[in-house]
Amino acid sequence: MEVMSSNFIHGFIDEDIAEGGTYYGKKVHTRFPPEPNGYLHIGHAKAVFVDFGTAEKYGGMCNLRMDDTNPTKEDVEYVDAIKEDIKWLGFDWGDRFYYASDYFEKMYDYAVELIKKGLAYVCELSGEQMREYRGDLSTPAKSPYRDRPIEESLDLFRRMREGEFEDGKMTLRAKVDLASGNFNMRDPVIYRINHMHHHRTGDKWCIYPMYDFAHPIEDALEGITHSLCTLEFETHRPLYDWVVDNISIDAKPRQIEFARLGINNTVMSKRKLRALVEEGYVAGWDDPRMPTLCGLRRRGYTPKSIRSFTDQIGVSKVNSIVEYGFLEHCLRDDLNENAARAMAVLDPIKLVITNYPEGKSESFEVENHPNHPEMGTRTVTFSRELYIESTDFMEKPIKKYQRLYPGNEVRIKSAYIVKCTGCKKDDDGNVVEVYAEYDPETRGGNTPDGRKVRGTIHWVNAEDCADAEIRLYDNLFTVPDPDSGDKNFLDYLNPESLVVLKNCKIEKSLRDAKPEDRFQFMRQGYFCADSRDSSPEHLVFNRAVSLKDSFKK
Repeated sequence: MEVMSSNFIHGFIDEDIAEGGTYYGKKVHTRFPPEPNGYLHIGHAKAVFVDFGTAEKYGGMCNLRMDDTNPTKEDVEYVDAIKEDIKWLGFDWGDRFYYASDYFEKMYDYAVELIKKGLAYVCELSGEQMREYRGDLSTPAKSPYRDRPIEESLDLFRRMREGEFEDGKMTLRAKVDLASGNFNMRDPVIYRINHMHHHRTGDKWCIYPMYDFAHPIEDALEGITHSLCTLEFETHRPLYDWVVDNISIDAKPRQIEFARLGINNTVMSKRKLRALVEEGYVAGWDDPRMPTLCGLRRRGYTPKSIRSFTDQIGVSKVNSIVEYGFLEHCLRDDLNENAARAMAVLDPIKLVITNYPEGKSESFEVENHPNHPEMGTRTVTFSRELYIESTDFMEKPIKKYQRLYPGNEVRIKSAYIVKCTGCKKDDDGNVVEVYAEYDPETRGGNTPDGRKVRGTIHWVNAEDCADAEIRLYDNLFTVPDPDSGDKNFLDYLNPESLVVLKNCKIEKSLRDAKPEDRFQFMRQGYFCADSRDSSPEHLVFNRAVSLKDSFKK
């Protein structure tokens, strides 16, 4: 796997591991700490590449840790999905897989240590009161419980753990600075009461640590040298440092923040993605319209294309929105180079070669990729009756139309040159068959007499082609920023985000396509065999991306 491009994070790390630096002589150690309350999306992919890619660049290690400090919406389903997605992207954490809940007992002990040092206290303000007493830039926050005796706080904190109090009755707050200009430092809550079943610890705990308290402890216990976070944690860094500086732990991880990834025409809030799934607007977390990694994978995206995308947009300290078209551009580059070619007719109409002998059939060996002979060839068959795209025939052609119309010649891709002689219509005037004659001297599409034939069309043999369902995907939302404005983001859903085409005709070789096999359907786009619904009895292909590149470089 290619080493990720250098960025400002690596500049900091270079200083830290240089002689005289904070981590001189130590191995770079990072971590990826997702919350198991949903599936990973393309924004998480950037974090995966930053965390694992940075460790890879320096010959270090990266842990995978589930941040399961909030039992409200956590589930083992999400844990398994996160693992699968990271492995699909090409990374492995070895034996360094952890849960935040592994450290609950130690976190509790560290909280007790802070109370004993006079650096934490049990507070009985309600959430509403806490907001009321928070103060502003010119007014300090306040709590009538800040000077509560240490022994009293120790007793109440023990009773909180034992389940004596209801949710919201009390919290444990760090005693930092009620007048700080950084509101995250105004005696933040570090423990809250939550009588909920935890997917790993069951009902053992009814108090849970806040992320800002748990995160630095987890990093320090695991020996993390560089804790790489998204930019919203920048103002939380002083609290991160305060925690590790005030508990009896030797490791002092360094937190470095980078800008998170934003992409237009989608949403990446887990809450909103969950709403799309639970309210039935999409067909699950792996719906190919979703920005989830499992959705992108099912649509036809490759790990290489996602890595190229995240590498090219870079790592910076400035939040920005990237065009969805650039993600498609990266996929198109990969598939253009690596996807085998095949022919598929999405809106079929029959073409009858009237002078081709009935009952005759012949074969052509066709390259699977024009630039990669090592990808081999496949056999396509040709007979009297073919299927072509309905748009490849016009009885009365428009200007510059180079395909089939009465009297015009075209190349039948890799087979013969044919000349259109007419068509057959039904009672409503719709064309149901197109007729042509072939030139037997033009096998392979050659013109031994040198005549010019401008049009080339794709086709499949009506005798042995397969039927398929083709799904055409577009942006899930009709506007670049569905989170903007006064409307609910659901009001911007694109009714044309999925178009299903039935009774499409595809080459017989595609009958053997395996889930996630990717192809360029000539003149149509890049397609992927659907991993959930496709079977030999019912072939389903998803359009991953069109042939035309809409991204403006």
